[in-house]
Amino acid sequence: MDRDLDGCGFEMKSRLHTWLVLPPLLFLGIFYFYPLISILFLSFMPEGAFEITKLYKLVRTGYYAGVLWFTVWQAALSTLLTVIVALPGAYVFARFDFKGKVLLQNLATIPFVLPTVVTAAAFHALLGPRGLVNMILMRLFHLETPVIHLDQTVWFFLLAHVFYNYTVILRIVGGFWSRLPKNLGESARMLGASDTRVFFSITLPLLKPAILAASLLVFVFCFTSFGVVLILGGPRFATVEVEIYRQALHLFNLPMASALALIQIGFTFGLIAVYTKLERKVAVSLTLPDSHSPHQKIQTPQECFFVGVNILWMAILLGAPLMALFLQSVLTEEGPSLVYYAGLLENKIASILYVAPIAAIANSLGYALVATLIALVLGWFSAAFLVGAKKQGALILDPLFMLPLSTSAITLGFGFVIALDEPPLNLRSSIFLPAIAHAMVAFPFVIRSLLPAWRSIPQNLRDAAALLGASPLRTWCVIDWPILRRALLVGAVFAFAISMGEFGATVFVVRPQTPTMPLAIFRYLSHPGSLNYGQAMAMSCLLMITTAAGFLFLQKMMPRSGGF
Repeated sequence: MDRDLDGCGFEMKSRLHTWLVLPPLLFLGIFYFYPLISILFLSFMPEGAFEITKLYKLVRTGYYAGVLWFTVWQAALSTLLTVIVALPGAYVFARFDFKGKVLLQNLATIPFVLPTVVTAAAFHALLGPRGLVNMILMRLFHLETPVIHLDQTVWFFLLAHVFYNYTVILRIVGGFWSRLPKNLGESARMLGASDTRVFFSITLPLLKPAILAASLLVFVFCFTSFGVVLILGGPRFATVEVEIYRQALHLFNLPMASALALIQIGFTFGLIAVYTKLERKVAVSLTLPDSHSPHQKIQTPQECFFVGVNILWMAILLGAPLMALFLQSVLTEEGPSLVYYAGLLENKIASILYVAPIAAIANSLGYALVATLIALVLGWFSAAFLVGAKKQGALILDPLFMLPLSTSAITLGFGFVIALDEPPLNLRSSIFLPAIAHAMVAFPFVIRSLLPAWRSIPQNLRDAAALLGASPLRTWCVIDWPILRRALLVGAVFAFAISMGEFGATVFVVRPQTPTMPLAIFRYLSHPGSLNYGQAMAMSCLLMITTAAGFLFLQKMMPRSGGF
């Protein structure tokens, strides 16, 4: 009898565990796979019958071939510049120990977590026609026109890409570099090798997997760059993402936009697959447990100069745009003032397309709260299932839940437009659609926050509590929840910050009368006028502070990994 009861209890528990995976799978099926399948059908069957003329046109037409080539070219050049600029910094943080190092590492990561529209606004504030540098030069030399003409040039967004991706090289290559055994180089020097020979013969070959992995990740980010290219490049330049946006929303050429989106999906999935293989190589430690290379103190004047120059360069590259953004939000023609922040409470144009900035802020907060709630629920169910799933099931479903991270937000937003515009899923005008799109991007981060924490809970603690008479609910409240709530909070901050800054999918799914902060910033930067410009700077500054505060909170909550 007891065995029968135990068997029934086990079977019921197994069924409940299986039900956990249904909500996230249903969500992915409706809001991820269905939109992508709709893009596929619109690419090959634009009129209901199979044809591939649109895909042929991508190759035959010089314009679209040029867009594809430019997307690859600018991504490759951005990656090369980022590697060249960031490698010295990676060496400094990998080998030397100095005061303020951890703080600098955290601050250096802030540009990467900023929304793309804030990055674009920051470079407008620094080097744009009305930027801080041009204003200073014009006043110093009594000029009437700007000295630096970077606006709507390729170099403007290439510089922004370096700013945005600097920390990728710093973290990945620097972290790997810090684990390389120092005694290899010392042995080579004892045998007469110069520092240059040691670097090119020993260090660089060992660093090659990390450099390739980091470079490929930077390439993916630059290949899928949208907001930075759209705002800083202007109408002269178009990556695949920008062209999807123009074909869909400006020219209403949905079949061509679908064909471009299909190309984008293929490129992105292929690049992510290669990156995953490279990442496995980087994850394999080349050192023995007792051969970890400790960070050394700065000893010689040459080392002091090298470290100082790199820190100064980081401060200029990463700090100057953000400082310029803040200054431009409080500087007016009459002097320092908070008039632009006060203007966020007003709607000077009185148009449904230009709602009061405070309304855009409220919209962003509302969308972020709903998106965070959805992401937390889906992430919780997904992590709970993966923790108790068999190894084979986890190997299949874990990568499946991560698929939204490898898909362009522009592609997701466009898929929503063509898939959710007719019954039974006519959600195109729904006020909840932006929150759903944001949650799609955010819930994998919740899973990645919860899963390691859940798997780290020792089973012997639960067994000991049960032996002492604790009920399953009491055991969960005393043992599991104190560990999981911290991870859940980290996931919530991740989801909230992602939703607040999301721009790519938002331009497709948000209604004109309910814009978010990134969309409002884009509109203000696209229209002349000192008030529009100032409001864009003020709103970007608020979004920058919100995102940076959330990231620094996460850094405090998460344990610091060893080595870097």
